Amino acid sequence: MKSTRSAAAVLVWLGTVVTILSRSHGDRNVYPSAGVLFVHVLEREYFKGEFPPYPKSGETGNDPITFNTNLMGYPDRPGWLRYIQRTPHSDGVLYGSPTAEHVGKATIIEITAYNRRTFETARHNLVINIMATEEFPLPFQAEFYIKNMNVEEMLASEVLGDFLGAVKNVWQPERLNAINITSALDRGGRVPLPINNLKEGVYVMVGADVPFSSCLREVESPHNQLRCSQEMEPVISCDKKFRAQFHIDWCKISLVDINKVVPIYITRADPGNGILPEFGEYDPPSESLKARDFFADFLITLAVPSAVALVLFFILGYTMCCRREGVEKRNMQTPDIQLVHHSSIQKSSKELRSMSKNREISWPLSTLPVFNPVSGEVVPPIHPDNYETTSMPLMQTQTNLQNQITIPQQRPSGMRASVLLGWLQLWCWCVSALLCACRSAALTCCSLCSLLTKEIIMSCRHSEGWR
Repeated sequence: MKSTRSAAAVLVWLGTVVTILSRSHGDRNVYPSAGVLFVHVLEREYFKGEFPPYPKSGETGNDPITFNTNLMGYPDRPGWLRYIQRTPHSDGVLYGSPTAEHVGKATIIEITAYNRRTFETARHNLVINIMATEEFPLPFQAEFYIKNMNVEEMLASEVLGDFLGAVKNVWQPERLNAINITSALDRGGRVPLPINNLKEGVYVMVGADVPFSSCLREVESPHNQLRCSQEMEPVISCDKKFRAQFHIDWCKISLVDINKVVPIYITRADPGNGILPEFGEYDPPSESLKARDFFADFLITLAVPSAVALVLFFILGYTMCCRREGVEKRNMQTPDIQLVHHSSIQKSSKELRSMSKNREISWPLSTLPVFNPVSGEVVPPIHPDNYETTSMPLMQTQTNLQNQITIPQQRPSGMRASVLLGWLQLWCWCVSALLCACRSAALTCCSLCSLLTKEIIMSCRHSEGWR
């Protein structure tokens, strides 16, 4: 009995050790080439064995699994390596284009898988050994923008192989390699709307050892450049070789000959060892600091602007009040003909006012005398008989009750003439005020207005019998 228990304990211990060893020593070695696209798929099926199966028999394991990748000893991946996983039920992909600076250096990527159902984790290491190539870099490089693909779809070996085959038929090179793949979102593109099966778009850079074909050069023609500036599709003869599977935006194609590119060398300063130089001990300020009086500064801040404002105020007051020319000096400097015109206008306006005061109108009922409700007597008048009735408010009383009873009826023709004269006077004054800035125009207008006013007055007098 004891031997059976000990054998079972040994088996459990061995299983635990095997699991730990499998989890800690599950390293993979890959050997990408510098300047060539590197793609590594993190398969979910590979990591499912690290997690316990479903407790119920007959159920297939479809746990949501996500991945976290980072350079060993660092929180993130190298700058040339990218990672994408669309959903927890899809595989993750590591992709990028290693450079010549990383040749000969082993890059260890820690891959941590998370089971979102059981919250268990499993870790593996991916050792990337970058190899040097004789063809690196390829001298002629072309970058295509494919509108109907996402980056994870383009990274599939079958799709990428079909695209390279189409490019090879158009370009006809001896060596053709995919250099890099970049999502359009990483280039500032917008996330597409979830309608009509829209895609994010992807940039694919390929390199070859022969110059660009005539078909690729068609984009640089003036006619196609003009169509691109007008947001129209250019006319490319070889577009039909891609159109069946790949929708290429030919206006965004980039053709680069690195033999003609002038290298730019940037000199960077020595970062140093990161330790600040020795400045000695810190010497704080003394506690016996003298208090500073800011009262004088406050007075200067207020007194100087106030004095300047007071001087300006006196200068302005003297200019406006003590430097006035007066009416006599103005009349002396004004021509006689202009004074005659102004005096004629004033005389005409006075005559019109006197005529308007003497006109007879029927008073409204609201101006009747007020009676005392107790005694029945009429309230005595407030104003004398010679009071100017044209400026009397409607609610005030009249001079006497007899005048209220025997008010004659108004004459329609005389009323219309008075109204017409009033409007003509208002029009003359408005025109004179608007044209006073222009001397010659004002003189002409004033003379015409005065003559017209006199003629109207004379005609009205003859017609109404006012002479």
